[in-house]
Amino acid sequence: MTAPFPFTTKDRANVHMGLVALQADETLEDEIRSHIPNAVSLLVSRVASGTDVSLDTLGAMEASLTTATDLFPAGKSFDVLAYGCTSGTAQIGAHAIAKHLRAARPATHVTDPMTALIAACEHTGIQSLAFLSPYTEPVSDKLRAVLQGNGIETPIFGSFGEAHEATVARIDPAATYDAAIAMMQGNRAEALFLSCTNLPSFSIIPALEDTLGIPVYSSNLVLLWHMLYLAEAAMASNRASDALRGGFGTPVLSMAGGSL
Repeated sequence: MTAPFPFTTKDRANVHMGLVALQADETLEDEIRSHIPNAVSLLVSRVASGTDVSLDTLGAMEASLTTATDLFPAGKSFDVLAYGCTSGTAQIGAHAIAKHLRAARPATHVTDPMTALIAACEHTGIQSLAFLSPYTEPVSDKLRAVLQGNGIETPIFGSFGEAHEATVARIDPAATYDAAIAMMQGNRAEALFLSCTNLPSFSIIPALEDTLGIPVYSSNLVLLWHMLYLAEAAMASNRASDALRGGFGTPVLSMAGGSL
């Protein structure tokens, strides 16, 4: 028998991020992966979630958050660990979510779409949002109340009134674009927010910004920004990322292989 070949080991990334996405989410991973720099590692786990979005199904996720986070590789630690649900954060609470995630894996920073949106608004001085939601009224009301409690008003509001997750994931971005334009007709806001990580939005953000002349944020866009901002990495260069970098001043970190 020949001797085993020798080998060396090295870390494959300079920045390590983890994401706990919903079992029912079909959009978040696809939208953010193309914006992750090569030197950033993103690992994803899934938490059990309902097929319909209600305050009850959102709250029920809390019991499974630590178990879902524990599915990441044993001994893994993260620069940033994120929970990928806007309405779930509003219902469970950001502090409780961070506690559950950190109970399974150490993380320097923990974030979620609501925390990211509030941070983005603080960073840019925005105090009022036009808010477009796919959710039913009780879920939307909870989100708006949390924002109001953090000093962010949502006087302009519209919704698709849809509870079924699989349907939300298949809402045509063109329909979201049309709804946003109709909602903003005759109204003026500091920025527009497209809520829900399962709502496809990246493809229409540049056109909405061009048409409306205001920043347009989505759950996935602010979550991606905040994860990279906390990790001091920069987004891959493309139109949606450029808009976000310009609005938030995402820092550029010089990594092996070049400046991102």
